[in-house]
Amino acid sequence: MFHMGWFMGTGFGVYNWNQRWSGNVGSDVGNPQLFIDMATSLERAGFDYMMMEDSSVLPNVHGGTFESSVKSGGTIRFDPIPLVPLLTNATRHIGIVATISTSFYHPFMAARLFSTLDHITEGRVGMNLVTSSNKSAMQNYGLKDLIPHDERYDRANEWVDVVKALWDSWDEDAVLMDEAQGVFADHTKVHTVDFEGKYYRSRGPLNTIPGPQRHPVICQAGGSDVGRQFGARNADTIIAAVKGVEEMKAYRDDITARREALGLDPNGVKVLYLVSPIMADSKGEAEAKDQAMKDATAANIDAQVAGFSYFTSTDWSKFDYDAPFPDLSKNEGHQSTMNDWARSGATIREAVMNHRTQESVRLVGTPESVAQEMEEHMDYAGGDGYLIAMPVTRKNITEIADGLAPALRQRGVIRPSYDKATFRENLLAY
Repeated sequence: MFHMGWFMGTGFGVYNWNQRWSGNVGSDVGNPQLFIDMATSLERAGFDYMMMEDSSVLPNVHGGTFESSVKSGGTIRFDPIPLVPLLTNATRHIGIVATISTSFYHPFMAARLFSTLDHITEGRVGMNLVTSSNKSAMQNYGLKDLIPHDERYDRANEWVDVVKALWDSWDEDAVLMDEAQGVFADHTKVHTVDFEGKYYRSRGPLNTIPGPQRHPVICQAGGSDVGRQFGARNADTIIAAVKGVEEMKAYRDDITARREALGLDPNGVKVLYLVSPIMADSKGEAEAKDQAMKDATAANIDAQVAGFSYFTSTDWSKFDYDAPFPDLSKNEGHQSTMNDWARSGATIREAVMNHRTQESVRLVGTPESVAQEMEEHMDYAGGDGYLIAMPVTRKNITEIADGLAPALRQRGVIRPSYDKATFRENLLAY
């Protein structure tokens, strides 16, 4: 069996504004009900988790204005943290992962916040760790410039060490709740951490008690060499943005080798691949639907190129779309992302037209045929599951939860029910 999740590409934000199947978008913006409906649907489908991407910047790199950021609403983000308990209150099993930046959150703040959320959610919260790759975002938090790519990961490794030390600042048997003796906790089993590293210092301990998971689930999506090493060292689940079954297999093999070199159990981290299934009642209808989406991309190439400006902190509006794709593989932003796009075409226009964003393998067909392909690809790649990467609309949610998931369940490749109490336990159950 494999695991299933949903990668919410614009987090607690705006999806398909002013487009078909977008629902009552005017009242849905900032309204949690759409995402509550999503959580209950995905739990019915047996999903392990929902992962909410996040950023804390409104970019104006592209063309030097905010037009590309606000015209379609695609970069609007609400803080995902307050949404977490609302989603878990409406469900009983599915995990909810919220993104936080290791560059902006102090480790003590993050450790205390997610320990609290672990209690509130009864053990169903996770954190997606990003290092943040946009200069303007850095400036929002008082930093003058972008921290270099590899240094961000050095800082992030130390950040995780501090957070985990703080989560462990209470021994597992420290809380007694001894009513007869009037002792809440044994003070000899609560410790300072006295962490002093290159980037962070923290005394500890936390003034929260350990939650049901003790260590909330850690999710990560780095694709560069240092990003992969960070994930292998620290993550419980990794988002793999690779292309094709050979790269899927190579990625899982790479993470396994890195884990073994670190003395860690390779099965202790679950690698999930991004997919965007295009489904209909027949193969022909699905192909037509896929072509319509490609045509829409061609008509709105500026929006895609504006994303390049965000990823690299470089104004791509100055580039000729029909000129050779520029080499920005060593930019201080998303290195693996730009390498992936560069492989899609010789020119910028070709790259946009040929690239299927957030898709490890092309899945176009009926729910039954897509389910079969997903099983075959996973058997070959040896990974642990898939993350749906589609806009959050009720139509898309229904297609996945009530179309694809039943087809997968009939093949016996996803869970029929949840057997464990916490997100971590369900994630590591197989």
